[in-house]
Parts: sequence; C-alpha cells; structure tokens
Amino acid sequence: MKIRQFLLIIFLLTNFLYSQVKVNSNNIWTAKEFSKEISLFKSKEFLFKSVLGSTAQVVPFEVIPLAAASSGELTTLLYKCDAKQKEGLILGFYGDYWNESGVLYQGYSFKNLEKDKAIEFLNKIETSIDTNNKFLKESSDNNNIFFKYDDMDVLIWTNAGVYTIRIFWQGFDSTWEKTAFERSKRRFEKKIK
Repeated sequence: MKIRQFLLIIFLLTNFLYSQVKVNSNNIWTAKEFSKEISLFKSKEFLFKSVLGSTAQVVPFEVIPLAAASSGELTTLLYKCDAKQKEGLILGFYGDYWNESGVLYQGYSFKNLEKDKAIEFLNKIETSIDTNNKFLKESSDNNNIFFKYDDMDVLIWTNAGVYTIRIFWQGFDSTWEKTAFERSKRRFEKKIK
C-alpha cells in the first residue's frame, strides 16, 4: 500500500514540476478564453505605445470594447484620442501556441485600423457578403469568397444561411461570426465621429 502511495506522490510531483514552465512576456497568456475585459486591459499598452506614441505629456484617450467573437479568437475595440486627433478600430487576435515543453498557451497581438481604414474594411466585408450573397447561399459551406485587405486575408462562407468570416493575419487564424461582426460594425459606426 505504501509503495502505491509513494508512486502516486512521485507521479503527481513529477507531473506538477514539468508543467511549471517560465513564461516569457512576449504576448503569451495562459488564460483559456479572452473576453472584452481582458482585451481592453491588454490593448491599452499597445494603444499608447504603438499607436498614440509614448510621451511625457499627460494625454487622455478612450478605449471602448465593441464585441468579442464567440470563438474567443477576435475582439474589436474602438479608440479615440482628441489630443492626438486619432481614432479608429483595434482588432485583437488570439491563438493557441505550444512551447518547447508541450505546454499550451494563447498568444495575442493587436492590429490598428485608423478611422478611415476601419470604415473601409468593415464596409468591404459587408459589401462583399451582400454582392455575393446568392453565390454563398447556393452551396452552404462549399461556396466561399476571399480577398486581401492591407496585410490581412479574409475568407467568408455561409453555413445554414449564416455567414462566417475568417481573418488570417501574422500567423493568426481568427473566426469572426456574423453576430460579432455586425455588433462591432454597428457599435463602431454609432460611436465614431
């Protein structure tokens, strides 16, 4: 009996020790799901360092989460900074990665689309779906459309009459379902000047 307990303890201890791996801070996150709140928190650093520019001056800005895809792979956020005269849309991309020890992590990155580009991007998706609606619905899940926008590749198809958008960017493969896309577009247009 003591040998079984000893072996069980050794097994659990070994498993525990090998699962503890130092995480580098280069966009690695151990959470399984990403919500708008986590994206809101993480996007602020990206926004003031990469988009607005770090400065010694005190600069007010807003970041408003719009919608998160149910897949957890894509989140949209609106930003405004009157002092820098900048506003636009941030796309938050999330995906699974494995480290050398086989531990699964989720990486993330943000893409900035300034106001005019964001409007153009959202409209291009909507127009592409509307223009190709008949084709997409003719053969559900088999008929697809795609296009490139900036450095993103966009793939769209329907399943049971509901379209799905897949965005490929810098190694990320994110699914953006109809509801999250429409909510993002509607809220962006409502809140943007």
